[in-house]
Amino acid sequence: MSTEGGTRAVIAALIANTGIAVTKFVAAFFSGSSAMLAEGVHSLADSGNQLLLLLGGRRARRKADREHPFGYGRERYVYAFVVAIILFSVGGVFSIYEGVEKLSNPHPLENWWIPIVVLLIAIGLESFSLRTAVKESNRTRGKLSWIAFVRRAKQPELPVVLLEDVAALLGLVFALLGVGLTVITHNGLFDAIGTLFIGVLLVVVAIVLGIETKSLLVGEGATDEDDARIRDAINAHPDVEALIHMKTLYLGPDELLVAAKIAFAAKAKLADVAHSIDAVESAIRAAVPAARVIYLEPDVYQAPGAATPATDTIVIKGAD
Repeated sequence: MSTEGGTRAVIAALIANTGIAVTKFVAAFFSGSSAMLAEGVHSLADSGNQLLLLLGGRRARRKADREHPFGYGRERYVYAFVVAIILFSVGGVFSIYEGVEKLSNPHPLENWWIPIVVLLIAIGLESFSLRTAVKESNRTRGKLSWIAFVRRAKQPELPVVLLEDVAALLGLVFALLGVGLTVITHNGLFDAIGTLFIGVLLVVVAIVLGIETKSLLVGEGATDEDDARIRDAINAHPDVEALIHMKTLYLGPDELLVAAKIAFAAKAKLADVAHSIDAVESAIRAAVPAARVIYLEPDVYQAPGAATPATDTIVIKGAD
């Protein structure tokens, strides 16, 4: 569901941004507005970003092979990180450069009504794109706030599209204010200021995207809620004496690796332990469907004070 929802949001944003980019460039050409030119580059960069996200999703679906035994799920994170770089370099830096240039050489707008009309239409189209992204995000967001969703979401497409659409709408408002004040005052300074605001906005969004995507690239474990569900599923089995320690890692947005050392009775037979491990694996997958790669190591519980790794968290069933 998360992959399909993210794809729908990306496609909706791609259609909207492609059409908007063309109209913005046409309006910038006939009006001479630097804010419109910056917005055109912004929409063009966003369109390229959506193509990269679709490409990343396609490549991530490749089957695991000898070179990549855990598959290619993290390619979605790589392409999302590239999106953040493009948004910063192409959109933000260019807009700031154009704004500084216009500050040095301000000039009145020509055919001022063209950018006004284009901006109003663009606001409507971007609102449609944002509405789609919000609708798809609500399917997986649950009770999380929007800030928490952007920070904790494991599928990168939805947070990227959400931030892009919000930045696009704010950028359109800045451009509309810049063009409108330039028309009213006949002073091109306001158009330049609007362009600078757009550039700074894009840089800030790109930095936020880069930070959050980098965390996914480095490797994130299960959320607190999923971690608790996995631990409960392990400890619920009657043959498990203790959960000695556990580590989790997202191999991709929809694939979680779970590795745990579990204590069984010292006199338990190998066949019985193997059967119990299979049952525990099934319970983990039922509790957290994303837990698709599971490695469980059987062990015998050692009394307190015995040598154990410093990171181990021993949970004994029935202990106070």
